[in-house]
Amino acid sequence: MRKDNLTDRESFNAKYEALQKILRETGRLAIAFSGGTDSTLLLKAAKDILNENVLALSAFSESTAEHEKADVHQLARLLKVPLICMETGELHDPEFAKNAKDRCYVCRKIRFTALLKKAAELGFERIADGENADDAKDFRPGTQAARELGVQSPLREAGLTKADIRILSKQLDLPTWNKPASACLASRIPYGQEITAEKLAQVDQAEAFIRSLNLTWQIRVRHEGSTARIEADEESLGKFTESTIRRKIISFLKSLGFAFVALDLEGYSTGSLNRSLGMQKEEKWTKGN
Repeated sequence: MRKDNLTDRESFNAKYEALQKILRETGRLAIAFSGGTDSTLLLKAAKDILNENVLALSAFSESTAEHEKADVHQLARLLKVPLICMETGELHDPEFAKNAKDRCYVCRKIRFTALLKKAAELGFERIADGENADDAKDFRPGTQAARELGVQSPLREAGLTKADIRILSKQLDLPTWNKPASACLASRIPYGQEITAEKLAQVDQAEAFIRSLNLTWQIRVRHEGSTARIEADEESLGKFTESTIRRKIISFLKSLGFAFVALDLEGYSTGSLNRSLGMQKEEKWTKGN
């Protein structure tokens, strides 16, 4: 057992060294920074290697949860990296708002185009995102947009998996080492149903309220017309059946405009909206949705 643990440790440390080598060769680098576990580790590594030659760029819009915006600012201050936040406004693009299955491609194309332009204006010719080695296993149309625009993915190139990233983040005392997976609020709306600012705000407020109750580590509120379908990590499902908690959630979510509030007994599942597309790969759904 000790040998296996040593082998694992040597493996992800070697991957981190590979990441550092990749970063040394980039010169000045802008990081597309979301405040999640992956992009935070990448920003930390880039800061350590590149010092003042690193910049954090964050894309905000109506599909960005308010708590994610706050995290971005807090983490950039913690890592002492200059941060520029941009409103990218993808909701105003009809191709994004109609919510087809290539929604993430449209969104990423808009966001990365804006970030690349800003980075170039500031003298940063390269931009990198937080895609990791696990992401290649899933249906992620946004990745195609990043590749087309020349966005680098140093974590993926170094072979770092999500598990590796969490372990390394803990070793580096990053507060994001155990942060739940996140995705833009638009991922809560089923494909084919129009994305609106009102729907996004409903989801954001609903999830914020449930988080305030400290019931669950991972939460999603799927916006299904008049119904709010709640997904939580499996270990927390029982907490939602307690009568006082249940009444609070129902009352608040109905105050947001939902007529029905449902609890998904299967629990949280990454990318569950892709079930409607019949897209299943190795019994895992698209990461992050």
